[in-house]
Formats: sequence, C-alpha cells, structure tokens
Amino acid sequence: MISPSPQSPVCFNAALKYRNLPVVVLTGRPNVGKSTLFNRLLRRKKAITDPTPGVTRDPVSADAFIAGKPVRLIDTGGFKLDREDPPSYDGDPSGDTLDDLVVGRTVETIRRADLIVLILEAGELTGEDEAFIDFLRPFQDRLLAAVNKTEGGRRENESWNILSYGFDGVYMISAEHGDNIGELEAAIAERLDFSQVEIDDAAARPIRIALLGKPNTGKSTLSNRLTASEGSIVSPAPGTTRDVVEGTFMYRNRQFRILDTAGIRRKSKVTENIEYYSVNRAVKSIDEADIVFLLIDAQEGLTDQDKKIAALAHDRGRGVILTLNKWDAMPTVKNTFQAVRDRIRFFFGQMEFAPIVPISAADGSGVEELLKLALRVYSQLIIHIDTGPLNQALEKWLEEYPPPVGPQTRFKVRYAVQVSDNPVKFVIFVSRPQAVTEPYIAYLRNRIRRDLGFSLIPVDIEIRGSSGPGKRARPRERN
Repeated sequence: MISPSPQSPVCFNAALKYRNLPVVVLTGRPNVGKSTLFNRLLRRKKAITDPTPGVTRDPVSADAFIAGKPVRLIDTGGFKLDREDPPSYDGDPSGDTLDDLVVGRTVETIRRADLIVLILEAGELTGEDEAFIDFLRPFQDRLLAAVNKTEGGRRENESWNILSYGFDGVYMISAEHGDNIGELEAAIAERLDFSQVEIDDAAARPIRIALLGKPNTGKSTLSNRLTASEGSIVSPAPGTTRDVVEGTFMYRNRQFRILDTAGIRRKSKVTENIEYYSVNRAVKSIDEADIVFLLIDAQEGLTDQDKKIAALAHDRGRGVILTLNKWDAMPTVKNTFQAVRDRIRFFFGQMEFAPIVPISAADGSGVEELLKLALRVYSQLIIHIDTGPLNQALEKWLEEYPPPVGPQTRFKVRYAVQVSDNPVKFVIFVSRPQAVTEPYIAYLRNRIRRDLGFSLIPVDIEIRGSSGPGKRARPRERN
C-alpha cells in the first residue's frame, strides 16, 4: 500500500501553480462515469460527457485540488476489451485498431500513475469489469475502487460484493449528484505522497517543444539528434510516427522536453481512423507545448498545410520557430536563405514575428542556432509587464498615434492590463469597444511587441468596454 503523505514543505494555495504533482488516473470500462467524476473533482467541465460509450479516447489531464492538495488528474479512454484474454498492449501501433490505440494509451497512463481510481458501475460486475480487475492486479498497491451511480443508496447492497475481488475497501459515490465525493477525495489525498511537490517557477521548469509539420519533414530525425537517442523511429516512409514520442535533453543548463508528433496531412488525405486519431493527438500536443518547431522541407518550401499548422499554434499563443530542414540539400548559392526567408514573409504575413532558421537534422548544422532561438522565444513568453509601466507606455503610444476622431469612430482608451503570460494576452479597456478598428489594434500590438520585449512571439489583445475611470471592469484572468 502507498504510505500516507508525509508533511510537505509547501503550503498549498489554489492560486499558485505547482510541479512534480502526484498523478491520479481515473479508469474503468466505457460509460461508467469517468468523465463525470473527472469534472466533479476538477470542479469545472473539461472532459466531454456523453451517454455514448467511448467518447473519451485520448487521456484528458488537468491540475486539480483534491482535499486541499494539488494533483495531476487524468481521465482515460474506456477500457474496451471485446476479447477473451486481458490486453497486453506492446506500444507498437502497426496493425492496431482504433480501440487498440485507446486501450494502449489507457494502459500506458495507468503504468505511470501514482494512484489508480478504478470506477465501477453500481450493480453486478460485467465480464469486462472482471477482466479489467484481473489486469490491474499487479498495480494493487496503487489501486482504489469507487462504485458510481449509487445516488440515494441505489444498488449499494449488490455493489458490496466487489470486496470479494480483493479490495480493502470501496467507496459508494454519485459523480453526477456529488454523493460521498468528499470521502473519496479524502481517501485519494491520504494515499498520495506530496513531499516532492514544488511551486512552479516558469524560469526554471523544462521548456516544452512540439515538433510539428507535414509527414517526412525530419521531425523524428531532429528528435533523435536532440535527445541523443533512437526514441523515434526514423524511416523515409511518410507517417511512421503515429503517436507522440516524448524525450528530454539539456542545453545551456536548461532542460527541454521534446514532443515528436505524427505528421499532419490535409483532411482530405486523412482517411484511416487511426491516422485521424494520431493527427488529433499531434494537434493537442500544441496545447502542451511552449514552443512549436514547425519543420518545413526546405526544398519543397512553405505549403498551405504548414500555414494551417502555424495558425493553430499562433491561435493558442505558442511560440513558433519556422525550421527549414534538409538545408544541406539546398544549392550553395549566395543569398539563398535570404530569398527563401523573403518569400516566406511575403506569403505568410501573419507570422512576421516568427524566427526562421535553416538546419539539417541529419548532420546537425543549424541545430544550435535553433536552440538559442528557443531560449530567446521562451524568455519572451514568460515576461509579465506590471500595470503601471504598461499604462505609461500606453499613454505614449496614444500620444504618438491618437484614436480616430468622429461621431462613429471615436473611442477613449481607459487603461490596459496583462492578464496572462505563456500565452501572452493583454486586455485594453475602452469607452466604445465597437468603434476600435483592426488596424488600431494592430498598431497597439506592434508597439507592445517592439517596446515591451515581445518581438518573437504572438501577442493577443482583447478589447473590453469600460464606462470610465471610476467604474473599471475587473479583468478576467486567462488560464
């Protein structure tokens, strides 16, 4: 059994962020209420809940406070067997069905959990439940059982038979109605070790890099070079990487976490369920990253698909470095890079801030420059401008380029505040939001980039109404 948590040196506060959190995994067969319980423990709706079995495919994770302590909570896809033998997923997706991949991700998540909460449905166990319990026996010391849908004592008497399967105890709950959730939370917290939890310091945590791009642009080759491993399978066949492969490495005393993803194809080309699922995970990796290395085949040049990938990263406020791979195969003609760079800037004006660097993942040329840029980009992502200096700068910008004057176009800028970093977002309060034009917002964004140190990253600006200095709206913090 996991020993009770020793006293942690950290005084937990829900307003802070933490790292090294214990991992709590919710698992069970489809449609037993895992996602409903996930949302209940999270105290907000993040996982999609639906009566259709199998809606949750990829594990969904979030930081949550349980019994006053922070944990990393993961909602897994349903453990669908449809076979006589318990599964033995080996991590090789070749030949697997979509259900195989869902089960594989569930098993992978279970193996790295600090605590596994097995969710069963009130009443008699199914054959699938029994097979899953048998599969989980090696993890018995990290296992806690909860029977869901017992609101008002519904089918509790039958459910106590679960103890005959070797559980020390069982918690009767209703995720939908909240019955006995407090008892379950206390049991979860008691079984975890919080001694390694630390307050998250953005300046010291690993920098998370997602390698994205079309198939066969060299993502796995670059991943292997950076991590000095063969963690990613390298093959000339497009689409070799079907899952997100993670690795770590150090550069200039800073840890990096790399995510090598499946190549993203146009929707019309994504015909296999498994490939669609893999591409969906690659897109989700943007949410987990700080910076995206968008690998572009230097010989092929920028494509519409590259633009779509960059737009996804831009919209999420991630740093983007346009990485021209296979540069060693380009002709050695003077000003070649300048010509390629100018062409990208001309056809891709939205990403004028994004650095462009030529590399060869195969021979390593340009990789150090890529990492230097990554450090610079990350340093800008975590900048936070205090409200006082920000509004002093805003006053100067308004003097140099005042808002337009006219009965329909007039508006007054009240003040500004930075509501989040990584992603970087500012809220500007004005008297008439509907009168603020896109060109004026672009002007303010450009001045923020130029004067406040955000030259290499996307900057989001939201315009909100404010009736005057005496009635300032409280800005909503961005998560």
